[in-house]
Parts: sequence; C-alpha cells; structure tokens
Amino acid sequence: MSKIEFYFDLGSPYSFLGFHRIQQIAEQHQAEIIWKPMLLGGVFKATGNNSPMAVPAKARYSMIDLQRWAKLWHIPVQMNPYFPINTLMLMRLLTAVQLYQPAHFQRVLTALFDAMFAQPRNLNDVTELMNLAQELGFEVTQVQAWLEDEKVKSELKAVTQEAIDRGVFGAPTWFVADEMYWGVDHLHFVEAAL
Repeated sequence: MSKIEFYFDLGSPYSFLGFHRIQQIAEQHQAEIIWKPMLLGGVFKATGNNSPMAVPAKARYSMIDLQRWAKLWHIPVQMNPYFPINTLMLMRLLTAVQLYQPAHFQRVLTALFDAMFAQPRNLNDVTELMNLAQELGFEVTQVQAWLEDEKVKSELKAVTQEAIDRGVFGAPTWFVADEMYWGVDHLHFVEAAL
C-alpha cells in the first residue's frame, strides 16, 4: 500500500482543505495517510518563511483563493474570526492523542479542524479548548497533564524538526516516496505519484 505523509498545523486553513481532500485521494488510490502534526511557527522561524496573512495583499487574495478551492472540492470553510490562533496547545493535545490514544486520533483531528474552520470557535481561550476536549470525552485533568507532558512536547518538537530537515517550509506539505509536494494546488501531483 502506498503511503502519504502529511505535515500540517491546525492553524492553517489550507491544511484544513488539504486534510479533507487528502482523505478522498487516499481512499481513491488505496493509500495510507501518515499524520505528521507539526508546529508551523517553528517551521516558519527555521526557514525564514511567513504566514500569507502577514502580507495584507496576500491575505486578501488567500481568502478568495480558499473559497475557490473549497467550492471546487465541496469542502465548506469559514475563516476563524479569532484568527490568528496560537496552536501550541492544540498541537500538543493532538500529539498526545496520537501517542496515547491513537484509536481516537482521527476523530479528535476532525473535531479540532472543524472548530478552527468549519464551525469556528475561539481556541485561543483555554476554557473553550477544555470545553471542546470534554465534548470529545476527555477529562480536563487528563488534557492538562498531556499539555505539560515532556514526551508529548518532545514528540511535537521532533516531528517539527523532522519536517524542517526534510525541506518543509509551509503547510500543508505531503511526501509520497520521499518526493515533497507543498500546497493544495499541488495535490494533482500527489495523485499522479500514487
């Protein structure tokens, strides 16, 4: 079975679109997705890259572009009114679930992405994040412990460094057989590779 490695950050609206589209592609091509949650801020810092939202003209264009892709693929997307959201805690939570409760990873990933860009919530607010975690069936004390867990922190840093070492400079980024593809506008090349 072919494998698709997917590097992403929950704060990236293009990663949200890519998250939905790559699952369709993987199903069509009977490929396995290897989920690689990383800290996009760390990647930006290491590579000298910036969010498109940091450039006003690019930010305006990106909002139009996002809707074009969403319409093409029938993936409803809403820009989070609380954007930008610091995703450190979200990415730690996701990494913890991947490490300790992998059977729930896909469900949690979907819910977190939905809370960012489908039915946006203020995930900068720790109380709102804890409310979401409880809705997903997790105890607040468990989530708080995960957010400070050294193994979780180390794993998230390691995946982020791995991404940097492989040449990743933004999100979403995919690898198929060690070939890198960045951005939703390159997913047709991912399909061709599969």
